[in-house]
Amino acid sequence: MAAIHDDLPRNAANHAPLSPLSFIARTAAVWPDRTSIVHGARRDTWRETYARCRRLASALAAQGIAHGDTVAALLPNTPAMVEMHFAVPMTGAVLNTLNTRLDATSIAFMLEHGRAKALVADTEFAPLVRDALARLASPPVVIDVDDPMAATRGARLGRDYEALVASGDPEFAWSLPADEWDAISLNYTSGTTGDPKGVVYHHRGAYLNAISNVVDWGMPRHAVYLWTLPMFHCNGWCFPWTLAAIAGVNVCLRKVDAASILDAIRTHRVTHYCGAPIVHSTLINAPDAMKAGITHKVAGLVAAAAPPAAMIEGMEKMGFDITHVYGLTETYGPAAVCAKQAAWDALDIGARTERNGRQGVAYTMQEAMSVRDPETMAAVPADGATIGEIMFRGNITMKGYLRNPPATAAAFAGGWFHSGDLAVMQPDGYVKIRDRSKDVIISGGENISSLEVEEALYRHPAVLAAAVVAQPDARWGESPRAYVELKPGADVTVEALAAHCRQYLAGFKMPKAFEFGELPKTSTGKIQKFVLRERARSAAAIE
Repeated sequence: MAAIHDDLPRNAANHAPLSPLSFIARTAAVWPDRTSIVHGARRDTWRETYARCRRLASALAAQGIAHGDTVAALLPNTPAMVEMHFAVPMTGAVLNTLNTRLDATSIAFMLEHGRAKALVADTEFAPLVRDALARLASPPVVIDVDDPMAATRGARLGRDYEALVASGDPEFAWSLPADEWDAISLNYTSGTTGDPKGVVYHHRGAYLNAISNVVDWGMPRHAVYLWTLPMFHCNGWCFPWTLAAIAGVNVCLRKVDAASILDAIRTHRVTHYCGAPIVHSTLINAPDAMKAGITHKVAGLVAAAAPPAAMIEGMEKMGFDITHVYGLTETYGPAAVCAKQAAWDALDIGARTERNGRQGVAYTMQEAMSVRDPETMAAVPADGATIGEIMFRGNITMKGYLRNPPATAAAFAGGWFHSGDLAVMQPDGYVKIRDRSKDVIISGGENISSLEVEEALYRHPAVLAAAVVAQPDARWGESPRAYVELKPGADVTVEALAAHCRQYLAGFKMPKAFEFGELPKTSTGKIQKFVLRERARSAAAIE
């Protein structure tokens, strides 16, 4: 006998593909006059933002941008970056937000690998853009954003962004994707090698993670959100779409420093912001005079493998409500949250900090988070001692790595996404990271590939062997420390080696310290990085 629902087909009346594009359309209709964007003296409403996004989508489509194409953005946290998160997918194209702190070689690689047809770039980065494009055989079309709030405004390299927006149709008839599995964005991550991998997100995942941000953070309607987190990081953890869903306010911020953040919080009565531990630590260490006048409740999200206890305690003493989240580029940003329990309120601040510093449990819209043996794929016991690898599965996990089937297959082995982070499952079901299986250094929220730094060191003719590990850093959380073994008879100074590395590395990837000497190795010649990590921890404690 056939099931009773077999004759109930899916149709346009009962099914629509999930896409965060639906959020802005609804909000513009329901709350058209609510403020959408604050940037200096500029104030936009959701009606205006929606119209501008449609204009931009129309203009891009007129330029030949279509389904499956890639449009790159090299922008700070400005209104244009918010608009790009809606306008580009309205054309069916894929948004590739680029890290503004990278070097020209990395930017060129991403533009080429992602096959960008257009690049929307802030004129502050004109020298970087010019250098990157010179390395490409077929460079993308450049669209310049000349932001009046920029401290430095560079040369024009292409068509003016505002003129392009003005040329578009505010009634542009965009549509939801035919398939919610369609790509919405492309984000590059260095991973464990020097070759960046392109992480592809789909509309369904972006929609669900945007809503999970609301649910798991308890965000109210019309929250005022300060952009301290770069929107080029995992599409700002999907918060451009989150803010549209709740008709919130995007308070844009080009430069992240204590004075600017605290002034914005005070002036605009910011209710929410996100950031790496260094952002929060910057606020803690700011002079009391900068903090004066902030009397309303402020909520912050912090993401780190192990947020410093002093940071969590410091923010609590300031009166800020901090929630710890965890995730990776491959999981749309946060895919786990340290969900707070009422019983923790009775604990002293030290015990609360320990509870709140864990990676926690799966986001509401993520199917599962587990700690498993990567070989057997068996879940580890919840004993707080047995180490396994953190794994995810569900809708807020990437489609895969762009044009990299081997890496995609390895990441999804056994039907779970392998994070590469080693952890334990505690008796209460909360995950706690113990170590990293990857050699990625996380400095100020930025991922640094140790192999990329090592490759730069190996380019010096005096270097025989090199190893780069993370050392604790009071300001950045972690920073690279380089251990270098020179060739027999060779000689080089720290200053000369640092100057050499600057030719190949972005500033934030530079080693903060160099040590010369024979490197510890196994009998087969493999460098023992675990020994160097211990040395780095000891050296950092002394320094």
